[in-house]
Amino acid sequence: MKEVLVADRRIAYLEEGHGSPLVLLHGGMDDSRSWRRQMNGLANEFTVLAWDAPGCGRSSDVPQSWRMPDYADALAGWLDAVGVEHPHIIGLSWGSSVALEFHRRHPHVPASLILAGAYAGWAGSLPADEVAARLESVLAAADLPRERLLTGLPGVLTGAAPPELIDELTAIWADNAGSVHPGGYRAMAHSMAEADLRDALSGIRVPTLLVYGELDQRAPLTVAEDLRARIPSAELVVIPGVGHMANVEAPDEFNSHVRQFLRAVDQR
Repeated sequence: MKEVLVADRRIAYLEEGHGSPLVLLHGGMDDSRSWRRQMNGLANEFTVLAWDAPGCGRSSDVPQSWRMPDYADALAGWLDAVGVEHPHIIGLSWGSSVALEFHRRHPHVPASLILAGAYAGWAGSLPADEVAARLESVLAAADLPRERLLTGLPGVLTGAAPPELIDELTAIWADNAGSVHPGGYRAMAHSMAEADLRDALSGIRVPTLLVYGELDQRAPLTVAEDLRARIPSAELVVIPGVGHMANVEAPDEFNSHVRQFLRAVDQR
């Protein structure tokens, strides 16, 4: 694990491989550990960097007042600190909204976007009553026993997910669900609930790939179709039989789609 200081805040990250830079932005309650299968699977062709977002993992906590622009600017500061100038960016779930806000504020930095289980923020992709219910459930999850974290937020994985995968994600989530990062956890939840990034979508001019699980209940395919319609020239792939975290339920297929897309981008 490496770390740098950005505005006196520690940001921890993993880095492996050689080649075009590929930056991985994890979902809410997660940290860089949830990208293990992408670090292992893609580092033979890309320089893969996965941060612990501020307020997650080994990075410094943040005030509960942080919102998407704060995370996007922290991402810009981190990329500058580690010397990455023009990366491909993968964002998963909450991380996809960070990627969209980052592109809006720093449009000349990303070489491409891969948005997995993505939203234009909850407010930009879900009805208001669903946003309110999700915010309530996510905040309440911080008080759940460790073994109930995933079951308390249905749709993240399918029923076919193996027990060892559930145990792995539960351990990561338990570290980030309020006990280690109480400010960051709540800031993440509110940032997602308040974000409406629909107005940023039509301005995306970099190659964009949308990746969704067929059985995703948290970012269903109606959300995917809306983003595809709004982002110029966006491509959509649907991975059969998996839920919200397709990168961990079907890592080989997920990595194959990423590799194929990025090879085409790098050859342009």
